[in-house]
Amino acid sequence: MAAIVEQQWDKSTLMSDTIGKKEIVQFLQENAAPRFLNEEKLQGSLKNVTKTSKKDHLTEAYLKLFEKQAFKGSEYDTVVEITAKVATMQVKQCKGKEEEEVHEEPKFKKIVLKKGDKQNFPKKGDKVSCYYTGKLENGTEFDSLQAGSKKKKNMPLSFKVGKGHVIKGWDEALMGMSVGEKAQITIEPEWAYGKSGKPEGKIPPNATLIFEVELLRI
Repeated sequence: MAAIVEQQWDKSTLMSDTIGKKEIVQFLQENAAPRFLNEEKLQGSLKNVTKTSKKDHLTEAYLKLFEKQAFKGSEYDTVVEITAKVATMQVKQCKGKEEEEVHEEPKFKKIVLKKGDKQNFPKKGDKVSCYYTGKLENGTEFDSLQAGSKKKKNMPLSFKVGKGHVIKGWDEALMGMSVGEKAQITIEPEWAYGKSGKPEGKIPPNATLIFEVELLRI
């Protein structure tokens, strides 16, 4: 509960030579809520605030203190404290969610079939190009894009990695591959097409997918 503070000076007294800046600053720092002092830029040592503050600003701050009843322990002080606590809780919750996402257990396994250059790895947002073949666990091939013959060469699949343009298993696995690498990537349903599957692509619900992917360039 805030202590009762009486207004000692009126505006004319404050602006006169009777009351010095130091007295006003001292009164404000002793009685005003931290939030109020921060808003009025009156936090700091008594000496520095007195030196840098103008008399008319201190006068206005003094009168405003009583208008707003912005004293220590008042609702003016309590509201900001509660708001700050809520904001802190929200930040912690957000951080917790981020950490959960970052530390989510990978839903894919990778076996390197051909080593890459071990130097150039794609980052989120990089455009990558690759050839691939996709199969179900029973060996049924559902999709493929390969170089083709010399007479009829196929263009590789190109997309920005890590942006959700492909299934999550691809996004995550490719960011761990270097240019020239060829790998077998087994992706669990959660990071593939999940419970729905992809009927038009001959992929049943809850299917684990096996891809052979070659990262050509970034």
